[in-house]
Amino acid sequence: MTQPVAPGKLTTPPGKSGCPINMTVELLGDRWSLIVLRDIMFSGATHFRELLTGSIEGIASNMLAARLAKLVDAGLLTRDDDPSHRQKVEYHLTEPAIQLVPVLANLGAWGARWLDTTPELTIRAELLAAGGPALWERFMAELRAVHLHGAPTPTDGVLAELTAAYEETARREREASAGTR
Repeated sequence: MTQPVAPGKLTTPPGKSGCPINMTVELLGDRWSLIVLRDIMFSGATHFRELLTGSIEGIASNMLAARLAKLVDAGLLTRDDDPSHRQKVEYHLTEPAIQLVPVLANLGAWGARWLDTTPELTIRAELLAAGGPALWERFMAELRAVHLHGAPTPTDGVLAELTAAYEETARREREASAGTR
């Protein structure tokens, strides 16, 4: 059962308390919700099949379906008909989801600092941390254009820069591991 929603607030089940940290953890605290939002933000994937096959964590199809439904119900994603195919839908970030960019940037920076991560999967977190609020604002503006206004993903935007850095780091890692064999 969801609680009545105040104007401008997300639809969420009642929490154990009204604490903002608790309510956020109850909404986003399971492993897959943030991963699905991350994948939509950083991969450009908007279709179920893209999200399923593109998940490096290997999310199960039933779990992905459940998380997408949860995120749509909460108001973090929209579920829209795909204009290119009658039987497909697209998932798009909403403004509240887009405003999670600084949270994800800080989670990534914390993980890069304190956890044993791989270079190719760490580079985006490092670049987002180094770019700080100015880069986050540029990225959020880009996400708004794509997800809220239907613009194509820019080929020279923040996502393109982060993807290029990931691909270059992954290439270097492959070359380094091939050289050690």
